[in-house]
Amino acid sequence: MNEHDTQAPMPLSNIRILELGQLIAGPYCGQVLADFGAQVIKIEPPGKGDAMRQWGEADQDTGEPLWWNVIGRNKQSVTLDLRQTRGQDLLRELASQADVIIENFRLGTMERWDLSYESLVRANPGLVMVRVTGFGQDGPYASRAGFASVCEAMGGLRYLSGYPDRPPVRVGISIGDTLAGLHAALGTMMALHQRERTGRGQVVDSSIFESVLAMMENLIPEYARAGKVRERSGSFLPGIAPSNTYPARDGRDVVIGANQDTVFRRLCEAMGQPRLADHPDYATHRARGEHQQVLDDLVATWTRQHDAQQVVDILAEAGVPAGLVYRAPDMLADPHFKAREAIVEVPDRHGKPLPMQNVFPRLSDTPGRVRQVGPQLGEHTEAVLSDWLGLAPDAIDALRTDGVI
Repeated sequence: MNEHDTQAPMPLSNIRILELGQLIAGPYCGQVLADFGAQVIKIEPPGKGDAMRQWGEADQDTGEPLWWNVIGRNKQSVTLDLRQTRGQDLLRELASQADVIIENFRLGTMERWDLSYESLVRANPGLVMVRVTGFGQDGPYASRAGFASVCEAMGGLRYLSGYPDRPPVRVGISIGDTLAGLHAALGTMMALHQRERTGRGQVVDSSIFESVLAMMENLIPEYARAGKVRERSGSFLPGIAPSNTYPARDGRDVVIGANQDTVFRRLCEAMGQPRLADHPDYATHRARGEHQQVLDDLVATWTRQHDAQQVVDILAEAGVPAGLVYRAPDMLADPHFKAREAIVEVPDRHGKPLPMQNVFPRLSDTPGRVRQVGPQLGEHTEAVLSDWLGLAPDAIDALRTDGVI
């Protein structure tokens, strides 16, 4: 990406968003939209802000938590006490000029503050409200507290994660939250597109459990029509072979996916066993699935004879999908990550370069970009209240004195 590209206009630069979310699901939606140029105003409680400001590992030099720099990036921070009547009034005034409101409070919170969609849309018919919760806006579980862990289990992910002889495990990230945030961002863009046709906004309802459920491939029809309950299988999918993690001589693991007929033949040739591809136990997709364990053992016998990078290089040359199991140090050192600028360095608030994942997906003409790390609490309060609402400095000072901002 050249210098001209980094300064290209961004596709959402004309969109104003109020983010009332907290923790991960709602704020991740805001992060995605801010990455592509939307002006995302994050509304935070005075004095403490979003709990994400305290989550995750701390910088070894400053002691400041690092996660906020990612999930808060490209946003502006405004402090506003929504439990006070004056804070609610100010939010209504801001909402009258916004395109989108993102919220992921517990069901009924916005209504209790008299900030329901029905009340806000009267002053702004084009307003889109994005509501991210554990279980959605209706149904018998809607009022339950819904953290990602619980909703991942309900959506089917936890039951499939891990090994069959052990209890279900969690993925090492808050995948349910980020999936809900991503679906919320997708819904936001659909609602804004529809608004272009009608001039009217609508509510986007993104639940964590359904965001996980949407990723469950053919799990439901498999049971409904074939009577099959998909079970945990560890590092492979039953009937898909060879496609697994295989040990190398140097102790590292290599992921190989060679279950397609032509690819399996190339793997056999790379392993020096070309006739294996015609063996009746392995010649077809179904046959390989039926003899999965024996086939995995054959591949593992070969991988153990080489170092992991050697295996990857041999199979890359042969046209067989294969790769190492990466950790953060591997990502930072990898030439493909560098060439793609998949990781970008952004100055933190002390001016020190901070590596983080870059904006994705990549757009050829109007790419997003990381313009700044997460802001300090209330950093933009005065500017936003002045620019959006025309409040004078003395009025803003009075709000601060009263603890509203």
